[in-house]
Amino acid sequence: MVTIIAAFRDYLLKEKKYSSHTVNAYLNDVLSFQTFNTINFDEENIVHLGYGRIRSWIVSLVNGGLSNVTVNRKIASLKAFYKFLLKTKQIEVSPLLKHKALKIPKTLQIPFSEKEVVEVLSTIENPIGFEEIRNKLIIDLFYTTGMRRAELIHLNISNVNVENSTIKVLGKRNKERILPVLPIIKSQFSQYIKERSDLEYIKDNDFFFLTKKGLKLNESFVYRLINSYFSTVSEKVKKSPHILRHTFATHLLNNGADLNSVKELLGHSSLASTQIYTHSSLSELQKVYKDAHPRNK
Repeated sequence: MVTIIAAFRDYLLKEKKYSSHTVNAYLNDVLSFQTFNTINFDEENIVHLGYGRIRSWIVSLVNGGLSNVTVNRKIASLKAFYKFLLKTKQIEVSPLLKHKALKIPKTLQIPFSEKEVVEVLSTIENPIGFEEIRNKLIIDLFYTTGMRRAELIHLNISNVNVENSTIKVLGKRNKERILPVLPIIKSQFSQYIKERSDLEYIKDNDFFFLTKKGLKLNESFVYRLINSYFSTVSEKVKKSPHILRHTFATHLLNNGADLNSVKELLGHSSLASTQIYTHSSLSELQKVYKDAHPRNK
C-alpha cells in the first residue's frame, strides 16, 4: 500500500498538477479510510474493497459529527484514488461508480454592500506604519481583483509589476493568470514596498505580503484581518476573504460586467462556477425591471 499511495501522490502532483496543500488533503483522506479498515476489519489493503466498506466509513463519519460537506470532500478524495487505480489498471471498476453525494443544504453567500466596503476603507483612508498600509492594501486587493486568499498569501514579490499595474497569481491546479490593478492601488503598492523594505528582519523574502516579523502570512491571519475590519461595519454572519471575493464578483455584475469577463478575472475553469455569484446581480436586475416596466406603474 505504501508504494501505491506514493504513486497516487506523484499522480496528483505531476499529472493533475494539484497544489501540495490539495495533495496532502487527498492523501490524508485516503489514509483515514485505510486506518478505518485496519482498525475495524483488520484490512490494510483498500485497493479491492467494495462499496459496503465505504458506506460503513461514511456512516462512521456522519455519526462522528462531520458535516455532509466534509464527508463529501473526503469521498471526493477517495474517488480520485480509485480513478487513479482504474487509470493504472489496478482495478476494473471503481467501488464508487454509483455513489451519490450526501445532500447539502444551500446556503446564501451574502456579499458586502458597496457602502460597507467604503466604510471599512475609510477607517484606514490614511494608513500609518507598515501594518496599516499592508492591511489596507490587502483589503483593496481582495475587493478590486477578486483574488483568492491562497493566491494573496503566496503572491511572489517578483510577480508584482507596479509599472505595468499588473500582478501574476498562481491559482488552483497551478494555473497562472494576470490580474489588472486599478490606478488607485498603484500608489499603495509603492508605499507598501517602501515600508516592507524597512523591516528589520525578513525571512520569507520571496513573498510579497509579510508580517511585521518578516514572515509569510498564513490563512488564519488573513481571515482574522478581514473579519476584524468588516465586523466594525457589517452584521453579516460571514465576514471572510471569500465573501470579499464574492463581493468583487457581485459588484462587477451589478455594474454591467459580463459573466465571461468575471469568470476570467476569478480564474474559474467554467461558467458554472461563476454563476453562483449571479444571485445578487439578479436581485438588482429584478429591481430595475420592476422600476422600469410600464406594467408595474
